[in-house]
Amino acid sequence: MNHPVSLGHHLHRTVTLALPVMLARAGLVAMLTVDTILAGRAGGSELAFVGISMGPQLIMLAIGIGLLVGSLVLTAQAHGAGRFADCGRVWRLGLRLAGGLALIYALVQWQGFTLLRLLGEDDEIARGGGRVLQMWALGTPGIMLYMATTSFFEGISRPYAAMLVSLGGNLINLALAWALTFGAAGLPAMGGAGAVLATSITLWLMFLALAGCALLLPDAERLGIRASLAGHYYLLGKLLLLGLPVALSVGFETIAFSGATIMAGWLGKTPLAAYQLSNNVISFFYMLSFGLATAAAVRVGNAIGRGDQKDISRSGWAAVYLVIGLMLLVGLGISLLRNLIAAAYTPDPAVIAVASPVLAVLAVLVVFDGVQGVLMGALRGAGDVVLPTAIYAIAFGGCAIPLSYYLGYHRAHGAIGLALGLVAGLAAAATLLGLRFTWISRRAVLAR
Repeated sequence: MNHPVSLGHHLHRTVTLALPVMLARAGLVAMLTVDTILAGRAGGSELAFVGISMGPQLIMLAIGIGLLVGSLVLTAQAHGAGRFADCGRVWRLGLRLAGGLALIYALVQWQGFTLLRLLGEDDEIARGGGRVLQMWALGTPGIMLYMATTSFFEGISRPYAAMLVSLGGNLINLALAWALTFGAAGLPAMGGAGAVLATSITLWLMFLALAGCALLLPDAERLGIRASLAGHYYLLGKLLLLGLPVALSVGFETIAFSGATIMAGWLGKTPLAAYQLSNNVISFFYMLSFGLATAAAVRVGNAIGRGDQKDISRSGWAAVYLVIGLMLLVGLGISLLRNLIAAAYTPDPAVIAVASPVLAVLAVLVVFDGVQGVLMGALRGAGDVVLPTAIYAIAFGGCAIPLSYYLGYHRAHGAIGLALGLVAGLAAAATLLGLRFTWISRRAVLAR
């Protein structure tokens, strides 16, 4: 018989799992932050080139990583149900999926100039951004394989290995990115492209280190690290069944953010650079809520595996309460320090002048972004992915993107208008996902 536990217990368990996930994910964004800052300090148009490259790059990665969410959910459910050997099998199948998709992405990114011209960018931005995209192409397989492996460790509630690898990777990336951006230790000065090349190299090293950790686990045999896949390829079908709707939903969200980046490029290099640094700040802090979203998905998935219906509700809402408090503090800090934050990225006063009011708007955005992200994580853990995908299509495709275009480009409000459109879409997503999880939770309790 399952005995109910207190909300305090759920909060503690959620934080315990979320903290290392936050640090691991924040480590990835820290690399992008280093790339962005170094590009801004390299002078010229380097910050704009790195910024425009992140538009298509992040769309591809978000869809691919969303597809791998099925791996996280299946691993968590198998672990909660005591089917431990399936955990390793899901990881290895996830590696196959991640590797194949990453190769396709790399081929597209290698044609960066053509891609950016098709998106409406001028020759100068497309040429500089295309060179940066080629550097991303070299590291895309590395990050996809790394994320598949991270999903395995998070699914079995052992996120500390990924956290340590991420922290170590940041030290390597900082030194290498500095050398390749400005030219040091005999390496060429490559500007923003060099910073991204350093990150690509580091991502491969991080995957190899984390995969080695998996192979050397003391209970690797029990977890199916080397178990035969014969007769278990049906798990790949389940992984895709869960992951495809998630990939679509994450794709809608990322297309909204990246679409705003592309529209900022239409406005010129200064609005593009200002929007890019503002978006990078938000991406960094979103990793905190992403940690809570992952914890919610794992804990809800574990509750599904145990057949503990009440814990489905409690695990999800505990993460929501935590992210609201956390993001209110983050938003307040961004609002108060926005001028200092912008100045840390670039010495260009024109870019700082545009970025500062955008950061004030994004201080509100982080709260809605955190809430909708955690609610989506909880719904994924429950295996509810189809209707949430439709909600994302409405919130981002039907609200955020049109409003960003209307306010930022058509009404000429610039980067501030782009940000306001995103706030509206995220608020819609948070509201609709909250209603959905409330219905799922009540149905689960009644079904007990």
